[in-house]
Formats: sequence, C-alpha cells, structure tokens
Amino acid sequence: MTSPGLFEPVADQAGRALVRLRETDMLEIGRWRNDQMDVLRQNQLLTDEGQLRYYREVVEPSMRQAQPRIVLASYLLGGACIGYGGLTNIDWAAGRAEVSFLVATQRTRDLAAYRADFEAFLALLERLAFDGLSLRRLFTETYDLRPHHVASLEAAGFRLEGRLRRHQLVGDRLVDTLFHGKLREEYRG
Repeated sequence: MTSPGLFEPVADQAGRALVRLRETDMLEIGRWRNDQMDVLRQNQLLTDEGQLRYYREVVEPSMRQAQPRIVLASYLLGGACIGYGGLTNIDWAAGRAEVSFLVATQRTRDLAAYRADFEAFLALLERLAFDGLSLRRLFTETYDLRPHHVASLEAAGFRLEGRLRRHQLVGDRLVDTLFHGKLREEYRG
C-alpha cells in the first residue's frame, strides 16, 4: 500500500487535479502566501530559501511516512498550478484533519472564479480524504473576513461548528474566527 503522503492524484472532468505537492511550485506558493498573509496563520514574510527548506525538510519526508501529519497537494488546472492545499494537523487515531487551501493571488480578485476554484478543490480533497485515506472528519479555521469563502464552505456541506469572537488580530483589528466541519457520512462522493 502507498503511504498517504504519496496519494494517488485526484482529478475532475473540468481539468482540475490535486497531485502531491511539487517542489517546482514552492516559490510561487511562497509569493501567494506573502500576498495573502491577512487570511493565513502566518506573521512574517516567507523567503525562497525558507520555502525550499520547508519542502525538503518537512513536506518531502512526510511523503515517505505511513501516517504523516500533513498531506499537501499542488492544485492544477489544465496542468498549471493555480493553488495548493491539503490536509494538515492530521490525527490518524481520531481520523480527522484540517483543510488547508490557498489559490493564486490573481485568482482571488474574481469572486465567482474564486468560489469555483475553492468548491472544486473541496470536492477533490474530500475524495482524497474520505475515499482515499478513510478519514472520518474534516475541519477548517477561517477568519471572518471573506463571506464568499465561508459561503463556499457551507455550499460544500461544511457546517459552522463554532465562532471565537474577536479572536484574531488582522492588521489593526480583531476579527472572529469560524470553525466548520464535515463528517464522512455527510460526504456524497
């Protein structure tokens, strides 16, 4: 059996796919992360050197583990990387993982395209998590800054499970943090 870090790619009929995270995408991902720090749990700029080191010291070794803490993917459209994400904070005993997602900065500017990207990503990730890895639960943590992001989560069947009021400092203001979850039995495959 292949370890979860070496998952089989998943694709849809629109040409979107999740493949194991590629080192060649890391520098562009770092730029996207730096551009979108206000929606991420990231408080300093990433460097190219740091991105490559993270890939080699964290991501690559996880691909050889039977039960890694992370399973990350390059998100492709027509073979080109448009984003990345996957499963983080995986607890194999409990069968749960946190969803991670980031799309190219320019793709965030068109809200309809962003929603299409995110909802298709979630459908692919659910196939990987529930069908491929037999997880029982996915969860998210989202700063309450992007109603379109939250609407996409809920359209994909993720249920709001909690709100921490004025929990996260973003720029100069405190914002709520939202938690959503989805169980395997709510997944429609």
